[in-house]
Amino acid sequence: MIRKYLVSALLVAALLATATSCHHTTDSSTSGFTTLMCDKTFENIIQQEIDVFEYTYPNASIIPYYIDAHSAIDSMLDGNARLIITAQELSKEQMDYLQSKNRFPARSQRIAVDAIAVIVNKDNDIDELSISELRDILSGKTPRWKDVFPSKLDTIRVIFDHPGSSIYKYVKDSIMRGEEFGRIYSVDSLQQVFTEVERRRNAIGFIGVSWITADLANSTTAVEQQETAATDTAAMEQRLADLNKNDVSAIDFTSRIKVMKIRRDDEIEGYKPYQLYIYDGRYPLFRSVYVTTTEPNGSLQHGFYSFLSGFIGQKIILNTGVMPAIVQPRVVSLN
Repeated sequence: MIRKYLVSALLVAALLATATSCHHTTDSSTSGFTTLMCDKTFENIIQQEIDVFEYTYPNASIIPYYIDAHSAIDSMLDGNARLIITAQELSKEQMDYLQSKNRFPARSQRIAVDAIAVIVNKDNDIDELSISELRDILSGKTPRWKDVFPSKLDTIRVIFDHPGSSIYKYVKDSIMRGEEFGRIYSVDSLQQVFTEVERRRNAIGFIGVSWITADLANSTTAVEQQETAATDTAAMEQRLADLNKNDVSAIDFTSRIKVMKIRRDDEIEGYKPYQLYIYDGRYPLFRSVYVTTTEPNGSLQHGFYSFLSGFIGQKIILNTGVMPAIVQPRVVSLN
């Protein structure tokens, strides 16, 4: 599995190097051609950002490559990528290295705070888990649901997208804390994590919160829905009008799966990954999202870099269920 993703990343890097060498020059911050590399966890978000940006600036073309975060960072350090989006801020040493290799200083900014949602089948009897209970499930110390809480379900099936993903790394670093994983199952995409949990009564999966908003109540993915909307001028005009409004409406999670409440071990109450609870830290499984560029002001890369932190870019993030870095969170009413 790991070898498969390594080969895939190398192929993407080669394609990206070719694209950037052929189209490195851009006309302005709102026109021309560029590429970016993005942690595939954020595909639902960034594809929407690109759709709106390209519609707003029809002379701009952005080609995204959705890969694992490690490959995106390596590609930037190797000079094959000039705009990346990851759940990991580059270290000072990496930024200094980029500075030494480029004419222009590398710039990075936080654009969002993402939550890792823990999802189970909607027939699961359990509604809440502590961090230590999650750790015991992941390590194999708790192999059955009835070892957690009286349940009709038996063996727990743990599902990740793949061992090279940023979600896998986050769970390993933030939950496992040095313990080894027990038996886990890897699939090809976050959409497949969702699908497997939906169809397997004993499954538990880990997924970015933007993948479980009510948009997924439809049969198509959020990305496919946005690609369809992008071809409809009237739909996009209405979407832009809605994005320009200051008001926001509450969102909820799809009913096709159950989103677990998660609590810290020293607390008595758990929380779901609603934006307010991400914002105030009550939901414990969260991480920052960064955009990094090595291109100067006036380039298309920097134009999109700025767009992501602007009002419209932040409003798009807000509408996906992720916590934007600048726009204030919506307050949801919970029954």
